[in-house]
Amino acid sequence: MARPTPPTARLLAAGLLAAAAVALGCLAGGAGATVVTTCRAAADSDARVDYGFCVAELGTHRESPDADTWGLAKVAALTGVNNADDTVYDAKALLAKPGAAGGPTRAALERCAKLYDSMGFAFAEAEDEINNRRYATGKEKAAEAASLAHQCDDALAKAGAVPSPLAKHSSYSVKIATICTAITNLIK
Repeated sequence: MARPTPPTARLLAAGLLAAAAVALGCLAGGAGATVVTTCRAAADSDARVDYGFCVAELGTHRESPDADTWGLAKVAALTGVNNADDTVYDAKALLAKPGAAGGPTRAALERCAKLYDSMGFAFAEAEDEINNRRYATGKEKAAEAASLAHQCDDALAKAGAVPSPLAKHSSYSVKIATICTAITNLIK
C-alpha cells in the first residue's frame, strides 16, 4: 500500500510547479531579454562591444530591469546623454579652475564642451529615433555621437593636452554608442 504524501511535500511540489510555470510564461512572453542576455548577444554580434562594460552600465539604469531589447537600446542612448552632460560640466570646471590651462588647451577644452553638448543632443535624438522605431536613423545618431568624441580627442591632442583630461568620458561615449548600435541591430 502506498503511503500518503505529507502535506508539506505537496505544498512544496505545488510551489515548485507554479514557479516553473511562471518562469516558462515569462520566457515565452518575451521577458527573456535581460541586461545580461542582451549584452551577451550584442557582444557576440559585434566584437567592439565590451560585455562587462555593457552589463555594468545598463544594469544600473532604473529602466533596465523591465526593459526588452528595444528598451535597452534606448537605455544605452540615455546613458550616453548623461555622460555627455557630465563631460560638459567637467570641461567647464576645468576651464574655471584657478590657473586653468590657457592658449591652445583652453581653446580645445572650450571646443570639447561644445562638442559634448552636441553629443548629448545626438544621443537624445538616437533614443527618440529608436523609440519611434526608426532604427537606421537612431544608429546614425549614435555614430554621430561617437564621432564627436573623436573630434574632441583630436582637438585636445593637437593642443598638446596629453593625456587628455576627458579621456574617460571619450572612451565611455564611444563604448556606449557601440553598445547602442549593437543592441539596436538585435531588435526584431
